[in-house]
Amino acid sequence: MKCAYHPDVETSLRCGKCGKPICPKCMVQTPVGARCPDCAKLYKLPTYSVSTKYYLRAAGTALGMAIVCGIAWGVVRAYVPFIFFNLLLAAGAGYAIGEVVSLSVNRKRGTGLAIVGGIAVPISYLVSIFSNLLFNFGASFSLFDLLALALGIFVAVIRLR
Repeated sequence: MKCAYHPDVETSLRCGKCGKPICPKCMVQTPVGARCPDCAKLYKLPTYSVSTKYYLRAAGTALGMAIVCGIAWGVVRAYVPFIFFNLLLAAGAGYAIGEVVSLSVNRKRGTGLAIVGGIAVPISYLVSIFSNLLFNFGASFSLFDLLALALGIFVAVIRLR
């Protein structure tokens, strides 16, 4: 007997639902036995099925949250000048951006959404520097800022991946 999907392969295995001959290459193991690809109906999970509408919504929300978190990050950093406190501020901004973007797209997940959230954190950092210059607090840059930025990106990506 020949496989229905690979006519050059000999097999003695059949689909448990429709009875089509299948080979081990095209067999899909399910909890109820071996199935052919048609009967197994492999679909992408709805949580990871993200349309263009959701990407646009995520981008708009991420930009808005980046601006809000950036202003808050800049003001708090100006009044609390501890270098290590910047790590907490960055992680908090990443968490807030990731969570709000996740809520705006109905808790969908995916690599594209993680990239959108990850890009929003550096935008937030740039807004914080700009807000410090705007309010005459003075802007400074240190190596800890890069570490804080990496931590914020990590937290945002983890929330959306």
